[in-house]
Amino acid sequence: MDKWVKKLAKLGKKFTDPNAAFKNNKAAFLKLTDVVGGQEGKEISAQHASNIGTGTSSVEIATPLSPPQSDSRPITQEQRDKGSEHSASAESAADTDGTADNKQQEDINTSEIGVSKSAEACPYCNSKEFTKRGTRKNKHQVVQLYECKNEECGRTFTAQDVKGRKFPLNVVIEGMSYYNLGFTLEQSCSFLKQKFNICPEPETLSEWISQYSQLCRYERLRPYAVKMYSPAEMVEVVTMAHRQLFRFRYHRAKTRLMLEEEYRNRRLQPLKEFLDNISSVTPHQYFQEGERMSEIRSKFDKADMIVKSKFNYANRLADFVLQAVKDNKQRHEQLQRFFIANDSCTVATEVPVYIRKEDVVHFENDLRFKISDDGKIEIKGSKKLVELPKLLTGHIDFVQIRNGQVHLLDYKPDAAKEKPIEQLTWYALAMCRLTGLRLYDFTCAWFDEKDFFQFYPLHVVKKLQGKNRKKRKIFFKDGTWGEATKKNELVVVGRDQSDEKF
Repeated sequence: MDKWVKKLAKLGKKFTDPNAAFKNNKAAFLKLTDVVGGQEGKEISAQHASNIGTGTSSVEIATPLSPPQSDSRPITQEQRDKGSEHSASAESAADTDGTADNKQQEDINTSEIGVSKSAEACPYCNSKEFTKRGTRKNKHQVVQLYECKNEECGRTFTAQDVKGRKFPLNVVIEGMSYYNLGFTLEQSCSFLKQKFNICPEPETLSEWISQYSQLCRYERLRPYAVKMYSPAEMVEVVTMAHRQLFRFRYHRAKTRLMLEEEYRNRRLQPLKEFLDNISSVTPHQYFQEGERMSEIRSKFDKADMIVKSKFNYANRLADFVLQAVKDNKQRHEQLQRFFIANDSCTVATEVPVYIRKEDVVHFENDLRFKISDDGKIEIKGSKKLVELPKLLTGHIDFVQIRNGQVHLLDYKPDAAKEKPIEQLTWYALAMCRLTGLRLYDFTCAWFDEKDFFQFYPLHVVKKLQGKNRKKRKIFFKDGTWGEATKKNELVVVGRDQSDEKF
């Protein structure tokens, strides 16, 4: 890895024009992009920032597949001390994990291409009784075949949608992501050739985009987005060392389009101002000192609130992407990269948020929110209530703008078994204070490829007052509604209109 870090610094000094550098050193630049954009790039962010340097030689040259930003900010020593590396790049959002030598690159081309997760059930009868039945080989991939052991079925199937497809699914996904980040069809195919040693024709990539246009709805916004920003400016990427490494991504064009073009979203303008300033004003020391919101074990009162269960585009996108993800540890990363580039409403991922003790006091005293137990909460590892910490921090998986609301989403494998009400509500409270928006403007949800559960955080902390209060009826945009109980019970309105209590 050090060899390529030194190579990066040399290239930055040798070529004042990054486009000329890319033209004359395509192989070297591809290698550097793989390292910086992938898992090892995160290690560089934390351990080798001083070796890479600052300004053009690190931030801009580290992202060769797109032209550099003219206003890219260099990394200061203070930022390094706080654990932040700024990398404003559209390509990093679409880049995949890479390696730093020729042997490892060959391994990527021969082993990671077309590798999918194992089958979980027969797609025809949903039976989990099946066995492997050899493999099917074509020019670019090896597909594992399975045979269903259900006597009424007995069909042969695969773990991903590969029927009739010549190219591996992850190559299809990468190609669409490059294109939607603002590159042309020809450029996107060239990048696939350099990265995977697979070069589909531009016409083939165009067919993929058309085939999945109903799934990847960003295609209707792309013609306007490319007029606003170049591929280098489209998505901002910041790698932050907050105890562990997080990669914040912010889609500038999508945010502007969602706020300016749709009337009911215009009041959410403070969200854009907050996202614009994350890379420059985030107090990184807070994330070293504060407690994690996900570690809070205190439960909110579930009276007067409802959780809505449904199936939407987030489930469809997750199901599509996860077919090409074999390593479960990469699920969050791959979903975030795909959502930011291809869906129509995800504007940011891994958004850092924090809330101070005095903010909670304000909510409780001035707004009459019911949050803590007389200034005390329960934290993971503690057997009794403790004083509310001075700081609580967290990172939001997905931030979306749609239907006049800011949606805060968290991906949870086996979402039906999870109930992250507290974690998401703390995220919403933090976003409320950081953006200046009302808590009324936020909707929280958690999901996987099968289920999507959403609720309003305002209903969690703001309870109806009075002895003769009526039951709260909550109406949803799809015409369904539910009646919240006065008891501390979680009511889930299912897709079949039935109510479930927990």
